[in-house]
Amino acid sequence: MTKTLYKNAKVFTGKNEEFETLDFVVDDKKGNFVEDEKVDQTVDLAGKYVMPGMINAHTHIVADPYGRVTSLGSTATKSPAYTFVALSNLQKLLTDGVTYIRDVGSVFEVDIELATLERQGDLFSPGIVASGYPLTMTGGHFSEGSYEVDGVDEARKYARLLLKKGVGNVKLMATGGVSFDGETPHDIQLTEAELRAAVEQAHHKGRTANAHAQGTEGIQNALRAGVDSIEHAVYLDDETIDMFLQRGTYIVPTLTAPWAMIQEADQLPGFMVQKSLELSEAHSQSIGKAAQAGVPIAMGTDSGTAFNNFDQNSSIELELMVNAGVTNLQVLQAATINAAKLLQIDQKAGTIEVGKLADFIVLDEDPLKDIKVMQKEKTVFKKGIEIK
Repeated sequence: MTKTLYKNAKVFTGKNEEFETLDFVVDDKKGNFVEDEKVDQTVDLAGKYVMPGMINAHTHIVADPYGRVTSLGSTATKSPAYTFVALSNLQKLLTDGVTYIRDVGSVFEVDIELATLERQGDLFSPGIVASGYPLTMTGGHFSEGSYEVDGVDEARKYARLLLKKGVGNVKLMATGGVSFDGETPHDIQLTEAELRAAVEQAHHKGRTANAHAQGTEGIQNALRAGVDSIEHAVYLDDETIDMFLQRGTYIVPTLTAPWAMIQEADQLPGFMVQKSLELSEAHSQSIGKAAQAGVPIAMGTDSGTAFNNFDQNSSIELELMVNAGVTNLQVLQAATINAAKLLQIDQKAGTIEVGKLADFIVLDEDPLKDIKVMQKEKTVFKKGIEIK
């Protein structure tokens, strides 16, 4: 069999604004959507809803969210264990309908190497945009799992080193955060000048740069430095939202990160739970307000942080975004075409159209009417192959 016609489904292509009855053809050998021509078999999807595979723009695939094999940022674990966990997490993402990811904090170049293997066709997994080690200030957020840089020259040098290693994105720490003690989301960490030096290097190579930024001042520093996306964006005021709009910068909300910690509060250190509780309401309000203002949103979960799993939380993130005030359509766009544009993979992923990867999800109900259907049983295809 080489070509399969899928007919009678209601399809959200990523570019339309509602599910429409469309037929599409998949080249099963090449794994792409192709022109409607002579086919070898037909699959009737009458009564089903089809959308592009989801793109998760913020993962940490080397981290075990339950801390059994690895923990985020730990230097005690060796690379084989991190690779084992990453391979398992990639398969879990597929089962949830995630067919492409951006990993934004790995160790031992695990994400870079796996991205290469997937591109070569030697690894069957979601596509991967790798970031390798993040850049943080000495003693800054996620410092044990990052390159520690101080000053413009070091930020520039280590960004260049990451690009030499083959990253598709440079990850930067602009503020403190929740998962590590002794810091707050409002702490300024890498300076605007340090951030800009790294961003410029990424952009010189045609790659992206993103910033972990939770407090308002740090978010503004990162925006002025020219990052392509702000991760978390917990505390936004009107001025900051206007800055996003002026620059076209994306927000990757990761609402599941504090949500997961709150769900498992009795199993976590008090500082993590307290900070999650303190920021949760402001986080949701900021994301809803930004989306309503027209700031581009891309879906991401921060999976790998405490209890923030890979097999369910991409779908749960969509519900949390809707609860925050993002429309169902904006949410589906965030998980498909928007994320593809942010990751610079929109020439091959993020929409259902001829020439793109045949990454798609088959659902029993319409997620534009009820986003929670994304959490129900679904059939996932990666490069035209059904995930069992």
